[in-house]
Amino acid sequence: MHSVKEKVSNAAAAGKEHVDILKAKAEEKAEKVVARTKEERTIAEEVRKAKEAEAKMELHQAKARHAAEKLQSKQAHLGGIVGPHHHGPIVGGHGPTISGQGHQNPVGTTIPTTGTVAPAYPLGGYPPSHGHT
Repeated sequence: MHSVKEKVSNAAAAGKEHVDILKAKAEEKAEKVVARTKEERTIAEEVRKAKEAEAKMELHQAKARHAAEKLQSKQAHLGGIVGPHHHGPIVGGHGPTISGQGHQNPVGTTIPTTGTVAPAYPLGGYPPSHGHT
């Protein structure tokens, strides 16, 4: 169900991107009509390219946000427990585990936009709970 919602949201974001690009192209044509010099036409073209790039950036940000929302709803549904089949990078782990010791969950909080884990302690140091000084 969540992937359907994500796909629909992504499709809506893609539609918005196409509308924004078409609007930028129409504005470029209107500015080129009233432009008197080659430089003004070049400026109109560069403005269009910038607007297109912004529309594409917004699409990718929306897709990342939708994926993060899907992940958060999955974690909320599962009680926020990360199982042994973790598919992302583990940041904040504490060295290699010896066979048979089990799985260590990453230390820190999940960044909602990227889904990665940020350490909850200063980088380069150990968390205070491990007794390292």
